Amino acid sequence: MNFKHQEEPEYKRLFMAIFLSAVVLITWQAQVEWPRRQALSQLTIAERQKEKEAFSKHNQQVSTQSAETEDSPNLTRAQRIAKSQRIIIKNKSIDGSISLTGARFDDLQLAKYHTSLAPGSPEVVLLSPNGDESAYFSQIGWVSADGSVKVPDAKTPWKADKTTLGAGETVNLSWDNGSGIIFHLAISLDEHYMFNIVQKVENKSGKEVSLLPYAYINRSHHQSKQQYNAILHEGPIGVMQGTLNEVPYSDLHEKKNIAYDDVTGWLGIVDKYWLAALIPNDENYKVTFSYYQKNGQDRYQTDYLGKTITIAPDATSNYSVRLFAGAKEVALLDRYAAGDNKDAPIPFFDRAVDFGTLYFMSKPMFQMLNFFYHLVGNFGIAILLLTVVVKLCMFPLANKSYKAATQMRELQPEVAKLRERYIGDQIALNKEMMALYKREKVNPASGCLPVLIQMPVFFALYKVLYVTIEMRHAPFFGLLTDLSDMDTSNIFTAFGLLEWGAPGWLHLGVLPILMCASMIIQMRQQPKPTDPTQAKVFAYMPYFMLVIFAKMPAGLVLYWTWSNVLSIGQQALITKRHKAQKERHNKHAKASGAAA
Repeated sequence: MNFKHQEEPEYKRLFMAIFLSAVVLITWQAQVEWPRRQALSQLTIAERQKEKEAFSKHNQQVSTQSAETEDSPNLTRAQRIAKSQRIIIKNKSIDGSISLTGARFDDLQLAKYHTSLAPGSPEVVLLSPNGDESAYFSQIGWVSADGSVKVPDAKTPWKADKTTLGAGETVNLSWDNGSGIIFHLAISLDEHYMFNIVQKVENKSGKEVSLLPYAYINRSHHQSKQQYNAILHEGPIGVMQGTLNEVPYSDLHEKKNIAYDDVTGWLGIVDKYWLAALIPNDENYKVTFSYYQKNGQDRYQTDYLGKTITIAPDATSNYSVRLFAGAKEVALLDRYAAGDNKDAPIPFFDRAVDFGTLYFMSKPMFQMLNFFYHLVGNFGIAILLLTVVVKLCMFPLANKSYKAATQMRELQPEVAKLRERYIGDQIALNKEMMALYKREKVNPASGCLPVLIQMPVFFALYKVLYVTIEMRHAPFFGLLTDLSDMDTSNIFTAFGLLEWGAPGWLHLGVLPILMCASMIIQMRQQPKPTDPTQAKVFAYMPYFMLVIFAKMPAGLVLYWTWSNVLSIGQQALITKRHKAQKERHNKHAKASGAAA
């Protein structure tokens, strides 16, 4: 048995647990999630070559639809929108329009979300026209199987039966190719962010025609932003045969083209809070994620190509697809994933919210947090209540840990005497230390177990605060206006009273200071290290954590601070009870001795 390892007091392990948590918080996803995502998106050279040859013809036709000549780059977004006739779309969740030129979804703002907390700040813009600096758009159409049929493209002038589209409504678009084939698009919208598009083709040409349905989402993404985010995935995403595939921008930028055959699922492009996704109501279609440059822009596209549909003379054919363009609200994505009486389930649609490897913990934690929020109406208070629940779940284990800490503190004089007595004889010292712990029934390692168990909870909550839109701009009280961002109060500006441009690194909020103070108090309750070096490390640890937590989401710092406060109270109560029990035991021993 390694006595040296077991005699180390719990404060050293406690420090190592907390220190490693900070390191793991930064590197964990990069080391675990990043290789996994690369493995999912990697295709062998032979597979890529085979798919490239198989899809070459169709992908070129689809890509042509998004590669039309663009207008002058000097045009503003509003000017580009004004250049074409449009169908105005509006419900309680979105504002925008659909261009009748190309039947393109390229103008969408999110009515419930704004760019900042400032009063009157503009709505978040999700979709923008082609050629714009932030071009982001979707198009649905047909490809001719042999090139003999004139099909609608990005310049096609569609006709509409109405000029507006609201929740629960449908607008019908039509275009005659002049050769007896009429194309229709029936576009409907629910009360949130989901469009349903039914593609219909009437064949009055007198001959059989073969077409393939397609749709794509195309986006401009600046090179400066092509950095891998170790905390969550942003970029092309899709569910292929029940497997979630996430391709980082940087990965696609390198490969240029990644293709999947016989797909069943959905595809799109995901941001931290927003999602644009296509959900074909079909199986065994082809999906391609691609990258190219155009007019100095880095462009990324996710598209699908359906199976060939043959339409006999005087016959019609229908094909439907759904387009989601909006906020990743967890409850809403869950509803779409489950489906309802009208629409089929969308497998793993809720995974667009990147809860990560700890999904089994992160999502239930979010649901509990959301439950408390609906009870009290404040996410900050909800975090406090969630912390209490976590503490209650760990209460028996924590009690045992804090009792051991109290006993260890009382044994420090005895430990110091043993160290003096056995200087230079480590084996004898270890033996006597273990005998002391055994005699007093103390386990020096028991104190760090609650901290280690709490680490996954910490990571899961960090994910919830970082990736869920429900936490975006969620206020607490006073200067804590956004729990998903760092504490914006700053002692170096007297909390806003001094108007001077403090550099970004010179920032320290109230909440991290309170967290540091709580750690100092908590550590004073622990047994002091007898080793001088360890004692210094132990003393500086709260300030080390202060620097790290200064830039953490305020909600996470709130959780850690409140958890420390509850631990302090629990430790104080256990220490008081232990002293009372010891006094009663001593009184009983004295009374027994006097009687004897």
